[in-house]
Amino acid sequence: MTHPWRKSSGSRLGGLGAVAMVLLAAVAHAALPATAVGSTAPDEGDPRLEGALLLDATQVKAGGELRVGVRLKLDPDWHVYWKNPGDSGLATEVSWDAPGVKVGDLRWPFPQTFRTPDGFITTHGYHDEVLLFAPAHVSEAATGTLTVSAAVDALACKVHCIPAQLVLSRTLPVGPETVTDAEFAPLFDAAQAQVPAAPGAQGAPRVALALDGTTLTAGKPFTGTLTVTTADGKPFAGNVEGDFFVPGRIAGVDTVALKPSGPGRFALEGKASSVVPKGEPRLTGALRLGTQAAGFTAVDVDAPLAPVVADGAVAAGPAPLKLPSVKDAAGKVQPAAVASAPAAAESPMGLGLALVFAFLGGALLNLMPCVFPVLALKAYGFTRMVQEEKGRVAPHAAAYAGGILATMMLLAVAVLAVRAGGTSVGWGFQFQEPLFVAAVSAILVAFALNLFGVYTLGADGTALAGKVDQSHGLMRSAGEGVLAVVLATPCSAPLLGTAVGFAFAAGPATVVAVFLALGLGLALPFCVLVLVPGLAQRLPKPGMWMERGKQFLGFALLGTTVWLVWVMGGLAGVDGMGRLLAFLVAVGLGTWLYGQSQGLEGGRRGVTVGLAVLTLVGAGTVALRFDEAQASVETRGATASHGGSQPWDEAAVAAALAAGQPVFVDFTADWCLTCKFNERTVLSREDVRQAFMKHNVAFFVADWTRRDARITTKLAAHGRAGVPMYLVLSPGSPDKPEVLNELLTADSVIQAVQRADGCESPLKAGSVVCSRP
Repeated sequence: MTHPWRKSSGSRLGGLGAVAMVLLAAVAHAALPATAVGSTAPDEGDPRLEGALLLDATQVKAGGELRVGVRLKLDPDWHVYWKNPGDSGLATEVSWDAPGVKVGDLRWPFPQTFRTPDGFITTHGYHDEVLLFAPAHVSEAATGTLTVSAAVDALACKVHCIPAQLVLSRTLPVGPETVTDAEFAPLFDAAQAQVPAAPGAQGAPRVALALDGTTLTAGKPFTGTLTVTTADGKPFAGNVEGDFFVPGRIAGVDTVALKPSGPGRFALEGKASSVVPKGEPRLTGALRLGTQAAGFTAVDVDAPLAPVVADGAVAAGPAPLKLPSVKDAAGKVQPAAVASAPAAAESPMGLGLALVFAFLGGALLNLMPCVFPVLALKAYGFTRMVQEEKGRVAPHAAAYAGGILATMMLLAVAVLAVRAGGTSVGWGFQFQEPLFVAAVSAILVAFALNLFGVYTLGADGTALAGKVDQSHGLMRSAGEGVLAVVLATPCSAPLLGTAVGFAFAAGPATVVAVFLALGLGLALPFCVLVLVPGLAQRLPKPGMWMERGKQFLGFALLGTTVWLVWVMGGLAGVDGMGRLLAFLVAVGLGTWLYGQSQGLEGGRRGVTVGLAVLTLVGAGTVALRFDEAQASVETRGATASHGGSQPWDEAAVAAALAAGQPVFVDFTADWCLTCKFNERTVLSREDVRQAFMKHNVAFFVADWTRRDARITTKLAAHGRAGVPMYLVLSPGSPDKPEVLNELLTADSVIQAVQRADGCESPLKAGSVVCSRP
């Protein structure tokens, strides 16, 4: 915690009960065994919390009952937390170990409410002193002596917070009768008086809840009325004061509060969370009735709320409508047909136009952040060669272009082979494999360490000629071309998606032709650099700036590696990121060992190289196991989505359209930089969000980070082979979705949403107004 706290109005304890509890606690400490007391949460050498394990009996009979508890005493202005800590903090936990004794649920006295001075953070807990206790039942077979142990895990806070742990234990003899402890039993009685009564308990007030609607809408406020009656059915006529209601943890509800609205009546105000829970939420918490002067009566609240539905899933009108079932929606709305090839209306291009788009898209890829570090690296190499060995510039440019074209051919062959096996693939599909991401990350780290001078590969930085033969340098240029292609696939530049989508849906010859055109476009900057007379000579002369520039480019490659580690997080979670980082450390060690070997000769060099290889192989065998991490991420990903959105599903889309909602579908992936750019700069803008709310748009996210045949097929149906793709569907024309440009603007999204809500089909000449269901 970094916020100063202040106590809200009202007292946790009232009347004589509080006084009795404090006085009794003052004289009881000396009677406890040393193992039953302890202190923790040290701050400036002073423990801020003291704990004691208490029993309300000095002897217990077999089959008898007793109460066991932990008393926590805190320094002034320090506090620990209730079972629902609120906006911050951690719930206090007490774990029991008592062989021969069955310990029940922990009993929580009504808590104090704490707020930061600005009122921004509200938490619930206990200051000064609290006894957390539980009922316990002794086994019928118990004999001799029982041992009761308690482990306490708490967070003690003032301005800052300190973790507090205690392990306390004591023994209890088993005898013919249970003997009450005259010193500690009153402490338990005083604490019991502060514990809210269970719903329906004898003599306890009765609580009933009536909502103002039959459903809760995700992310929207809701209201209702809570009615409290006495045990004999009369309205509660007393007053309340302070923070009289403390809510529990409620899945599907972000906030909830009560305000007095009349005798025995409280106005309920709350807000549903943006994520729809699996089950129907219940209103839970502790309600304290009465005043400190007249005495308090507390009762637990546990009442059903209502099902939470997605925003817009309930149609407006005099009576709320149920969200249509899949069966109902199928009868009203026919989703766009899924096809393995793009519809003619959506991809009106021939082979010539596809080749032009592929070439231009490949050229634009050079400016994408995934490719630019390699572009800068190659420019550095050309600057040196132009000034030192002019005759070798053209061969290196050809080798670079050859590496690009060869890799594009391999990609085309891989696509055709996988497609022949009956599997759909898309642009960037290899980045859905954690092992591939790990391999590319390792290559980038190795390249970066080479630029830092950890080892040498290919041309020496100070004497390019004579130390390394020409073929080795050309192979490096070809390798840089391969790396450019590998890093380009997560990026979809404008014009590229449509061209590659056309190729993926066409025959083998078209696939090869489009990939070659794409490769030529990617190699274009360096071809121009070599082929245009006089252009290469305009590059700056070599000097010390080049050595510093080379090292700087190493950091650029490491920046790309950071992005790939983030991609791994989307594929295999935090565990996968950790495994990849461990492997990259081994890559660094291996390349360092290799660099050391370059200064050795004979057997010592062989041993060092062998040790480097053993390091890489061993680390790869241990670290590169992503199956369990992927399974965990897939389980979590089934419920995760962007804020205000829900995971894409054809049935859910059909249901939203049937309910009269426009639909926006974001086909994205964590490794797609264009997707992330659009999300950060357009889809997260306030005017776009307001437009979605105004037109009641159902926002779906189709996450292609990991393999999903449904998404691949849907992309192909709209003439796309990769992400991003954005569909806007109108409830009046569900079979004619509008496909937005890959680079979004706020105006294009807002206008598309307006057209969809107006039931106009933008795909036909002259907008056609359609009837709303």
